[in-house]
Amino acid sequence: MSISQIRGTIEETFEPKRNALNAVRLALALSVIVWHSFPLTGTPSPSHPVTQLLGETGVDGFFAISGFLIVSSWIRRPAWWPYLKARFLRILPAFWACLILTALVIAPIGILLAGNGFPDGYAASAIGYVLHNAGLEMTQYGIAGTPAGVPYPDVWNGSLWTLYWEFLCYLVVLALGLANLFRFKIVVPALFVLCLAGLIVTTTGLSHNVDLTNGSRFGLMFAAGALIYQWRTVIPARWWLVGVAAVIVAVSSLLPDYRVVAALPIAYGVITVGTLVKARAFRLRNDVSYGTYIYAFPVQQVLASAGLSALGVPVFAAIAIPLTLLLATASWFVVEKPAMRLKGARVVTPPPVVLAE
Repeated sequence: MSISQIRGTIEETFEPKRNALNAVRLALALSVIVWHSFPLTGTPSPSHPVTQLLGETGVDGFFAISGFLIVSSWIRRPAWWPYLKARFLRILPAFWACLILTALVIAPIGILLAGNGFPDGYAASAIGYVLHNAGLEMTQYGIAGTPAGVPYPDVWNGSLWTLYWEFLCYLVVLALGLANLFRFKIVVPALFVLCLAGLIVTTTGLSHNVDLTNGSRFGLMFAAGALIYQWRTVIPARWWLVGVAAVIVAVSSLLPDYRVVAALPIAYGVITVGTLVKARAFRLRNDVSYGTYIYAFPVQQVLASAGLSALGVPVFAAIAIPLTLLLATASWFVVEKPAMRLKGARVVTPPPVVLAE
């Protein structure tokens, strides 16, 4: 059978209204909560392989799914303003709301629970927290020295920094689209190889540039998802291949940086699981994964301020998850979904991916 005759490819299997990508993203966001429970309770990190699998696959999977969906979005509608407007509306309103809510409500609750009293200059620092971080690049993590007296002090939200790199990936797609470069099949593989080379350079210690490290990591995972999209017409969607991908990821965790081997298996795994699972229970019409990701850390810091970090990782995470989901649900219905309506099109979740020829 020739490659063009392969049946059951990702393109043939994916159904815009019957898939579990939102559920997969939510699972990835919940895994981040579990991982952050280690530093936020003062628990020593587990072994290096476990740290990579538990601590990094969540965000890496997010970037892979984004690469798949965002490139699809441009291919479906290669117009710069609708594309950019959609990206702004999906990321920024909820991000800004999170900054403001953290400064005005969440952080004050944490301070009161800690019993430390409001530090001098809190109001000015809270305003600075919102304004300094409003452009997605996080430059201020604490507010007037708070949170204090917790295992991970002076950081209210240690998750938001990745959104800057996410949006840079969006801009790269825009630039490539405007230059009409997606018509060349070599472009996405070349970007993948370039990011892989950057990752190897930083992993081996040839460079210690933080921007190169982060750009290579997130660019590689985003490009991996884009590669799955590019070759969707020939890549088979099979559960046994998901199992093989999982084994490869697990074994590669023994490496200094597992992404050198695991980037494509991770991308294949999360996208294919989202494609193959069609049960109604996993077709989440309301996408609370983004809200879960952006609110989990401050919720956990409030719990730590209340002294609950002493309960240990499992209990701490178990308490944080439902509280975070409440805020994430409110974020979806109050901020995210209304903002997405401003795109001028009906909101459909999971994001409709009409796979182009």
